[in-house]
Amino acid sequence: MLGNDDWWRDAVVYQVYPRSFADSDGDGVGDLEGVRGRLPYLARLGVDAIWLSPFYTSPMADGGYDVADYQDVDPMFGTLGDFDALVADAHGAGIRVIVDLVPNHSSDRHPWFQAGMRDRYIFRDRPNDWESIFGGPAWTQVEDGQWYLHLFAPEQPDLNWENPDVRAEFRAILRFWLDRGVDGFRIDVAHGMVKAEGLPDVGSKDGRQAEMLGGEQVPYFDQDGVHDIYREWRPILDSYPGGRMAVAEAWVTSPERLARYIGPDELHQAFNFDFMLADFHAKSFRTVIEKSLKEAELVGAPTTWVLSNHDKPRHVTRHGGLARARAATLLMLALPGSAYLYNGEELGLPEVLDLPDELRQDPAFLRRGDSRDGCRVPIPWTSSGDMGWTDPWLPMPASWAALSAQAQEDDPGSTLNLYRAALRIRKEHPALGGGTLTWLDSPEDVLAIERDPGLVVVVNTGEEPVRPGVTGEVLATSGPLPGDGSVPPDTTVWLQR
Repeated sequence: MLGNDDWWRDAVVYQVYPRSFADSDGDGVGDLEGVRGRLPYLARLGVDAIWLSPFYTSPMADGGYDVADYQDVDPMFGTLGDFDALVADAHGAGIRVIVDLVPNHSSDRHPWFQAGMRDRYIFRDRPNDWESIFGGPAWTQVEDGQWYLHLFAPEQPDLNWENPDVRAEFRAILRFWLDRGVDGFRIDVAHGMVKAEGLPDVGSKDGRQAEMLGGEQVPYFDQDGVHDIYREWRPILDSYPGGRMAVAEAWVTSPERLARYIGPDELHQAFNFDFMLADFHAKSFRTVIEKSLKEAELVGAPTTWVLSNHDKPRHVTRHGGLARARAATLLMLALPGSAYLYNGEELGLPEVLDLPDELRQDPAFLRRGDSRDGCRVPIPWTSSGDMGWTDPWLPMPASWAALSAQAQEDDPGSTLNLYRAALRIRKEHPALGGGTLTWLDSPEDVLAIERDPGLVVVVNTGEEPVRPGVTGEVLATSGPLPGDGSVPPDTTVWLQR
């Protein structure tokens, strides 16, 4: 038992995209044994938990988020025995395990859909005007003329949560994985599942409906009935020892709407995507941080911070270079709450922008022309030609050999060792994940934050070096310091006064 039921409140969680993390059998696809073999690397990195993106039985029409069997492992990733061994070894290394849960939709290869159990999905005689998040209509017609709803790809039919059999099945799925020792769940499309009564049209709008997320409420997301589901789930989580938790991927229209997902009778946390979407500028960061902390106070739970994940371009590219990415990371790891890292960001990997179209697998690319494949390229382990992979499922840039874990291992200035040092210091100074936050006076392009009496974070997003007016021992810096007390552009410094 790992102890500390509130571990999630300031945890650093590392997202593993299994296909792209580590390959144990040389077939070009990452697997659970690959993850297990890299647990010493993750333990040395200093993370508190790993979050496994879907590894369930799936035809992989959407990277595993189209689940055909929620209680088994797809052979490309291994077996249930491999999963059990991974959990046991992770716990032995002091690392908890969170798994993805995909309750809004299943695969069209799920036994229910294959057996024609239409009452467990959303079938209608005629479609409404709803659009798929991936582009195009959200309805597909079957041979007898009826239509089924899929808010994502046609291979991902939406489940009918008005059916008690669906609800009972997911309660059983939760218990299945909790019995195997998982420490929590990341709830995919946590604002989905329940649709407005009568499935009303959205009506005429400018632009795509998907672009309304976070703005105007739509009848297929964030409906009040979704909270009944989480009130059914929370007692199940609470009935297991060790602080089992759930974090929501919820895109909603206001902090007040988000607050409804979190509480002692629903979920523990919800992802805060605003920080990931912020510009690299002191004003943008401060606006998001202040807003997020107010939301955290509103919901009574620490916020989450994230800079990259499997759905968004890597922040090295998004922020305009490695120096800025490192500075943003040190800022994130100094904020109160939990932090979610994405596999490969500790190596400073950029987005891969030149993948050949014929190799892209993201269904969004096929339907609307943009792709998430660039952040899903396998991560490099060695400096050799194959970088630790044989015929990887997506090609890796040759330049990544210089960014491999092996290449960075013994370089004290590497991004890998920056992450290791920052996570070690964060554990040594609990105020970095908790504590209080006080804004100090600073120039327009600079953030100066006192995280605890004497512990100061300075971020220079401007174009010129600045003297922060704070002196002390340098605990961590995202880039070289000139030694004259100034902080260069695109640099974050942790100081102990």
